Amino acid sequence: MDEALRIQQFDSIPSPEVFASQIESRNAPAVFHGCIKDWEAISKWNPSNTGLDYLQEQVGSSVVEAMLSRSAPVFYGDLRSHERVQLPFSTFIISCKQHLQNADDSSVVCVESEGHGLTGSNIEQDAHYQLYLAQVPILNMENQERSQLETLKEDIQMPTFLEAKVLASINIWMNNSKSRSSTHYDPHHNLLCVVAGCKRVVLWPPSVSPLMYVMPIYGEASNHSSVNLENPDFSVHPRAKHLMEYSQTAILHPGDALFIPDGWFHQVDSDDLTIAVNFWWQSPTMSSMSEHMDAYYFRRVLRRLIDKEMNQMLPTSSVGKGNPERNANELHKNESTGHHMDEQCGSKDLKGKNQKQIMLDQLEPPTLQALHELVSLVHENVNVATQSEPEESTSDNNATVDVKGEDKKLVIANSFHLDDDPVAKILRNLEPLGLQNVLLALVHNFPRTLEALILHMLSPVGAEVLTQKFDEMDQQTTKEERDEFYQAFYSIFDDQFAVMDSILNGKELFALQALKNVLDLYVGVTYDGSNRSAG
Repeated sequence: MDEALRIQQFDSIPSPEVFASQIESRNAPAVFHGCIKDWEAISKWNPSNTGLDYLQEQVGSSVVEAMLSRSAPVFYGDLRSHERVQLPFSTFIISCKQHLQNADDSSVVCVESEGHGLTGSNIEQDAHYQLYLAQVPILNMENQERSQLETLKEDIQMPTFLEAKVLASINIWMNNSKSRSSTHYDPHHNLLCVVAGCKRVVLWPPSVSPLMYVMPIYGEASNHSSVNLENPDFSVHPRAKHLMEYSQTAILHPGDALFIPDGWFHQVDSDDLTIAVNFWWQSPTMSSMSEHMDAYYFRRVLRRLIDKEMNQMLPTSSVGKGNPERNANELHKNESTGHHMDEQCGSKDLKGKNQKQIMLDQLEPPTLQALHELVSLVHENVNVATQSEPEESTSDNNATVDVKGEDKKLVIANSFHLDDDPVAKILRNLEPLGLQNVLLALVHNFPRTLEALILHMLSPVGAEVLTQKFDEMDQQTTKEERDEFYQAFYSIFDDQFAVMDSILNGKELFALQALKNVLDLYVGVTYDGSNRSAG
């Protein structure tokens, strides 16, 4: 867990300026111990001290909306798992009183065990339906609607550090027996204040979305995880096994408050007869975004996620070791043999006459090894399109490679994984200038091999690696050196623009795969590959 994302603990109430500049701006959770200890609600609403009678007297005739769970004691966000029912507040209070009478005093304790989530449920299973007053508004500023529980606002005070905030709503949360919310995030900043009972909140940063298998963005519960944390099926959600590595826990007692930034996933366990009030307000980041900029911000964020995914698809590799002397002998043998591909196809006059010719015995050992491996891969495995299928273009993106000893063929031209692509791995392991020397050695000694390598064996991941290496070369060389290199490199191809298109098309296919991964990981959507129709 990044230290900047750790839950902060405060024993004093911060000023509005300190909260805005040092706490809210971090976009990380914070606990304020005793933050609301002076609320009148702490004493007046206390279920163990006539608090239920008080609430029934104040707002008992009000009709409220409650969640009726079919999966009690776990409350899922999807409407398929619960119903919203209208009932008098007094009816719920009566159920609370009955539960209080039937329960042992010892059962009303805070569950502070470290076992949670993926290790199994800590909540006793109840075969009956269970009611939960979730997100019942005391004040609703967004909808400009009057709440039937508005009388209760006299018993609470807005924390001083929120006085400058434009609140969306103030809500009451109340359960008559132990309950657990499904793991979800909210689109607002949240200050969760415990009035009675105890809440245990497990939190995860927004970056764990891929591990959460978030419900599809078009769904009714798009802000909820699809992972059943009580009984996870890792065969269906394999990434979820790492969720607890990124979790943090906050225990809230009466008088405590927890700041949950928008986008943070959280699962809330509540004890018997727990009452809480929360404040929701829009984050400064979202409130400062103009609507006409949404499309631009969307593309910027999507591009950042694609770049991140592409980096994860290309893990760092190390240069391998081999026998440079043997590799040099093999190269010279390939160069002189009558079956050499370049002799069969004939050599071409190079247009880059002024490019320094790279002699094989001048190469550094790792570079020589890489050159040997590339030449061997092409000579031993590639089916040259001009020999086996004369009617096909040499830039066919579906070229195949024979797998020796097997009857099948491996289509590496469609590979997106570095570990599955020997060519891409070799390119990745080379230093930029070492790769430049390998390519120049191919230009001057094995031009037809280079042509086959680029046109037939360069997969999307290989194209991405190659263009990244080109960028790194450009940063380490002068303009004259760059011009000279690219003139020599492209000179061996009949159609230089076609080969450039082939490389860039492969690079874009790699980025497209990263986009598909991003949509699946963060949006819960499978991309079918269809393009927008023209016109």
